[in-house]
Amino acid sequence: MTVLSYACEACPTWDKMAGFHACLAWGWGDVDVFFVEATGVASVICYAAAVCGCVYALAAGLLARGFVRTQITPAKSFPSVTILKPLHGTEPGLLANLAGFCVQDYPGPVQIVFGVEDHADPAIDVVCNLIAEFPDCDIELVVNSVSHGTNRKVSNLINLAAKARHDVLVLSDSDIIVDPDYLQNIVGVLDEPGVGLVTCLYRSAAAPGLWARLAAAAIDHHFLPSVLVGLKLGLAKPCFGSTIALRKTTLAMIGGFHSVVDQLADDYAIGEMVRRAGLTVAIPSLTVEHACTHQTARDLFHHELRWARTIRFVDAFGFIGTGVTHAFPLALLGTVLGGITPASIIVIAALACRFSLQRQLDRALGLQSNPFWMGPFRDMLSCAVFFVSFFGRAVEWRGRRYAVLADNTLAYTGEVSRNANSVPSGALV
Repeated sequence: MTVLSYACEACPTWDKMAGFHACLAWGWGDVDVFFVEATGVASVICYAAAVCGCVYALAAGLLARGFVRTQITPAKSFPSVTILKPLHGTEPGLLANLAGFCVQDYPGPVQIVFGVEDHADPAIDVVCNLIAEFPDCDIELVVNSVSHGTNRKVSNLINLAAKARHDVLVLSDSDIIVDPDYLQNIVGVLDEPGVGLVTCLYRSAAAPGLWARLAAAAIDHHFLPSVLVGLKLGLAKPCFGSTIALRKTTLAMIGGFHSVVDQLADDYAIGEMVRRAGLTVAIPSLTVEHACTHQTARDLFHHELRWARTIRFVDAFGFIGTGVTHAFPLALLGTVLGGITPASIIVIAALACRFSLQRQLDRALGLQSNPFWMGPFRDMLSCAVFFVSFFGRAVEWRGRRYAVLADNTLAYTGEVSRNANSVPSGALV
């Protein structure tokens, strides 16, 4: 009380009659002024970021059209190819997804090697049905529980690679859907001078249901444009698990799959090592489809949180920069902080730019159209995932929890109480 009295007596509003209450009023008044000024500055920052997001959306729409118009070099030779498919569990449409690789319009020999870690894995029955449906295809199933590291997908790949008979290797996640000319296009690009690896952008193929549609919208209208802009500006150097095609000699040059067996982002790490070896990672104007089969909000949130944290770990500055892509949520936050002012029109501008981007992407890439209301809701959800991803270094995959260490390697920390088969069986990220 003594300290408080001294402070009050020094206050210009102090008088013996009002005393304590006048002092408190003066102190809280300063706090109110500071709060108003701080929220005003924060509102301006949000509006400025939203304007940048509007410019980004308009540019991304133009880049999408240019990407589609780029010609793919036709294959001049047709070397023997081995397709490696690591599997874990089943998901809706798995048989159809895998069957697409059995009907390739490719003149050369094609070997397909599927692999699981557990003899009780339900994916075994799917592969057996596939073998029965395509008896003329060179299909092999590998069941091998030997673990080589913490990344179970890469551990599975090491076991599969031992069975590969051909020089060209094509890795592809189990939830990827391809057209019959897929292999011809991939091999044609891999034959270009200086190319050491070919990877592909992917668009969505949504299963019925709200959460699957929201997952698809994240891929089509957030992931795709951000990659296109990053590539154009030279800020992104991606490599995607949707497709990784390379020769055995290139894989041996970078140390084989063992070199990434503990990495969180194994696909990204493989691409980086190929670039360090002086070779090009080519991304042709060919998109494959990623099957979105999320059935619950929890599945969707944990999958996207793992995805966001993975990008944050491998490219922190680039990930922070993607914050401006959330133009509508940022503009809305600017209005909440600063109140309704003439600057609030940026909210409408952000929505207009967002729908313009969506329309151009849908037209250029033949994407699935979504209801009007889903776009803003998807933007709010993506923005929430973005901010939450900064808190923590843990990821979940297949019912297991991992800590991500400083070098982006995984450390297994325990099991989580969820159905492992409720998440698509593709890559870790």
